[in-house]
Amino acid sequence: MTFDTSIDTELTAPPCGLSLKAFVPHNAKDIDAADWNARRWVSPVKGELKLGTDEHKDSVCAMFRETFNPYKPTIIDWPKLDSEARERLISLPIWDIAVQTEGRARQRMLSYAYSLSDPAWRSAIEQNGWEEGRHKMVLSNLVKAYGILLAPEPPYLEPKDPEWAYLVTGFSECIDSFFAFGLFALAKQSGFFPPELVETFEPVMQEECRHILLFANWLAWQRRAMPWWRRPWFELRVLAVWVFLGWERIGIAKGMDPSGSGESVAQDNNFTVTGSKAVSNVDVSIGEIMELCLQENDRRFAGYDKRLRRPTTMPSLTRCATRVLRAGRAVKRRLARA
Repeated sequence: MTFDTSIDTELTAPPCGLSLKAFVPHNAKDIDAADWNARRWVSPVKGELKLGTDEHKDSVCAMFRETFNPYKPTIIDWPKLDSEARERLISLPIWDIAVQTEGRARQRMLSYAYSLSDPAWRSAIEQNGWEEGRHKMVLSNLVKAYGILLAPEPPYLEPKDPEWAYLVTGFSECIDSFFAFGLFALAKQSGFFPPELVETFEPVMQEECRHILLFANWLAWQRRAMPWWRRPWFELRVLAVWVFLGWERIGIAKGMDPSGSGESVAQDNNFTVTGSKAVSNVDVSIGEIMELCLQENDRRFAGYDKRLRRPTTMPSLTRCATRVLRAGRAVKRRLARA
């Protein structure tokens, strides 16, 4: 991998006084240090970090700022692929939706940030929105490098309800990232794609971990800090978000053609759950994928202060599912021996 010192002309400067850094080939130590710093953080606050307090809020926002990785999208020198590897890459049914998802996430997070009066949360969520824009730029550079054709991007409109949009985006990232962590590890282990290509996405994957850590702690802080009389309405909105996301991911509208051409949609919102065959040439059971997702989820969060709240819904549901699968396998073994 090589690095240049050119200026990113399509990416604004990071907010909150942060800056990008153009690493050069001989300072690999700086690259490693930036990566290490992005994965580990402990609050200087001693003792309990009580949810909903100023100490909790300030620690979360400090974590997000201080673990910022200053890499520039233009530093990525995409490796050359042979025809077979390139075909595997461009055939993945994710590129349109991946680019558009990052574009929507950027818009929604910035809209919510600008609606806030609390300067700490506003600053952290604004930075989160900027990082989503950087992810979009990385993906855009990748599809250009390998000649992947994308559908025209839709306009990214200002949401009418910024809080609802932020909740949808935050919970969606918690779901998608949980499975993406496992699929990314599977792609790395299988060698189905060149290691150099897989490694280029590593900073993006760790940033997604930071994003959902920020969201989980914002949610925990919000629940504790808001007046009691607002809590029921807020929880109803959270429940509505889960219903909306469940409806989306179950696939009730899967295959519908928004253009009216009669053709099925190539992109699949459920790719993070069903995509193991696209990132590995080894048969992997659903139980093995679940176990890998749990392991990777724990590994990616391990370096951050244990007192910060982690997302719990997907890990808890997955652990329940793995127990059911194990019990089912045990019953089958007993029946086979009978």
